[in-house]
Amino acid sequence: MPLYEHVMIARQDLSNTQAEALIEHFGTVLSDNEGKLVDSEYWGVKTMAYKINKNRKGHYAYLRTDAPAAAVQEMERLMRLHEDVMRVLTIKVDAHEDGPSVQMQKRDERDSRRERR
Repeated sequence: MPLYEHVMIARQDLSNTQAEALIEHFGTVLSDNEGKLVDSEYWGVKTMAYKINKNRKGHYAYLRTDAPAAAVQEMERLMRLHEDVMRVLTIKVDAHEDGPSVQMQKRDERDSRRERR
């Protein structure tokens, strides 16, 4: 099956647990349509470069999936209809990279810099 990577931005009004529940919800949508959620990362609340729907910040989430195209289309359709999801970006990839994403690596580097001081 094809491999995909998704980045989702949810409204800033949500709590962390609600944002993580959205990730689980869309993972079950994939599994119901014969796909699977390989890995997911919750990146936290980040400031956006410009306002989206009058919001300056948003909860970012990253999903790695292994699913047929029909399952991905259904998940994207439900994301666009969901009132808490502001933006979705889906990219088809040849292979998933091992380890954490670049965003999570940056956070680890910042923590190690603070320890040196």
